Amino acid sequence: MTKFEVHTHETAPENSKGMLQAAEKAFGFVPNISAVLAESPATLKAYLTLSKIFDDSSFSATERQVVILTINEYNNCHYCVAAHSAIAAMQGVPGDVVSAIREGRKIDDARIEALRSFTRQIVDQRGWVDEAAVQAFLDAGFQHQQVMEVILGVAMKTISNYTNHIAQTPLDEAFEPHAWQPGAPADTAGQQPA
Repeated sequence: MTKFEVHTHETAPENSKGMLQAAEKAFGFVPNISAVLAESPATLKAYLTLSKIFDDSSFSATERQVVILTINEYNNCHYCVAAHSAIAAMQGVPGDVVSAIREGRKIDDARIEALRSFTRQIVDQRGWVDEAAVQAFLDAGFQHQQVMEVILGVAMKTISNYTNHIAQTPLDEAFEPHAWQPGAPADTAGQQPA
């Protein structure tokens, strides 16, 4: 298996160093996904830029994490499910919502479940969702703009999920309490109660 470097400020390509410094300032450490993506300054920049744009979307913090976690779970990304479970807890996303996504089951809140279901369909069907799926999403109270924003989330998470699959990115210590494997029961340690 080809080993991918988890870069430090010293080993990263020059054009990645500033972005790693910004990640460290934001998180208090350099997340391993950023350290791996640093191998390609262009890819790291794309991921960080898309992340910022997605944060500025019309979705609430909970809705953004539902989109992200659903994509991560569908793609079996052990790193991103753990990382975004931790981030979701910090952002006050209800623990039962995070647990349901981690376990691949429906969410009790009908509107949030419509978002989870639509996101999953977008990924599963590679965007070829039928009109009924789009209408069900709109009927749940979402807008056409948010259809596009789910696609934005898919684009962003494709970069990180596929990178983690290929590079086998090691989980950061900060995310270990939220470690996840496909098909494993959710560990809700540190998550906000419902």
